[in-house]
Amino acid sequence: MTGAGLDVAIVSYRCEGLLRRCLTSLREHPPSRPLSVHVVDNASGDGTAEMVAREFDEVALTRAATNLGFAAATNLAIRAGDAPYVLALNPDTELTSGALDRLLELMDSRPEIGVCGPRLVLEDGSFDHAAKRSFPTPLGALAHFTGLGRRTRAGGRLAQYRAPELRPDEAGAVDAVNGAFMLIRRAALEAVGRFDQGYWMYMEDLDLCYRLANAGWTTWYEPSATAVHVKAGTSGPVRSPRLTWAFHYGMYRFYRKHHAPERNPAVNVAVYCGIAAKLALTLAANAVRVARPGR
Repeated sequence: MTGAGLDVAIVSYRCEGLLRRCLTSLREHPPSRPLSVHVVDNASGDGTAEMVAREFDEVALTRAATNLGFAAATNLAIRAGDAPYVLALNPDTELTSGALDRLLELMDSRPEIGVCGPRLVLEDGSFDHAAKRSFPTPLGALAHFTGLGRRTRAGGRLAQYRAPELRPDEAGAVDAVNGAFMLIRRAALEAVGRFDQGYWMYMEDLDLCYRLANAGWTTWYEPSATAVHVKAGTSGPVRSPRLTWAFHYGMYRFYRKHHAPERNPAVNVAVYCGIAAKLALTLAANAVRVARPGR
């Protein structure tokens, strides 16, 4: 084995089948350098942790007493290692041949890159547009969540959330990559801090990329490496009320932390009201979907 080592941090919660596939892909497609894998199980209580202990004895396992959320649990795994690179990996992802070596070689050769991410594809082979993103603006977020920014012909400020300046097959610097697969330089984490544990779930990936950008680090999208992402594999087709709240609270926290201090108070009130309205509409729509499945 050659090159600087890699610590992999995976947070699991009631995802036995997905996690088995993820860990199997790591076993089948390891990098050609030292590798350490650490799973933090967020009190699944459904056999997920037991599966890891039974089938993957090479994996370090921490059983949390409660559901710590993504940021806190990932930070726990990060602190347990000391390799120069850290891979924050969701259990609903699968590695492909050569992906880790390609990204690690990129990081070795480009010391200005603090974090990079691969091309993410869905199970049907289609591109996951969340693989590369721009930092959200009020207009970009509105267009994205209403669907206007996701249309094929959408461009400019309407489509900015998906970083349209880069094609899916074009490598380059972006504002952010997806938290499902973030290869991070440990020195960059030590410079800006680990994931912000004020986010229980969602938006902590954007927050980290934002802090890295402000500190002068580059975030890089590299489509020559590919990983499979089972979209909503761990959250399910309909988010629970707790996850829905966490998603919208993450939007609020990100805006309040990074944008509100420099914006007009009236604009801030409008943004907060928009987030609250979207939360209410999403909770209502999800309740209808749960009450009327299949319709």
